[in-house]
Amino acid sequence: MRLERDERSLLAYFPSSTRAQEAINALQEAGIREVQFDRVGRFGTRYNDQYNTPLANQASTITGLSLYSADINPLVKTDTRALLAADPSVSGVGLKNYGVAGNEGFLVTVVTSPERVDEVREIIEAHGGRL
Repeated sequence: MRLERDERSLLAYFPSSTRAQEAINALQEAGIREVQFDRVGRFGTRYNDQYNTPLANQASTITGLSLYSADINPLVKTDTRALLAADPSVSGVGLKNYGVAGNEGFLVTVVTSPERVDEVREIIEAHGGRL
């Protein structure tokens, strides 16, 4: 993405996808249209809620729930899955601020005019985001 000369970008991290979505909704209600939501992690895996939904009894792996990796093919990438399973965050003994997905693994990117930066910052912080 390339910003225009009169645009500013803000990157906000959230502890949950629910809080991030609430902030996105509030930003859109305020008229901010350039908003993007992403999940970030250390291992290059991507979230796939078809596989990683414990409430629908679709969590096929522990790493799928904690590191969003259940969509990694178990027959082709067995070494990758074994290494992910060895991460301390999977066992539940991860330290505070260790970097587990869900700690601040949800990124909201906002592009806006300089005049609206403070307003965007207030909305993000009101919903638990960190800039």
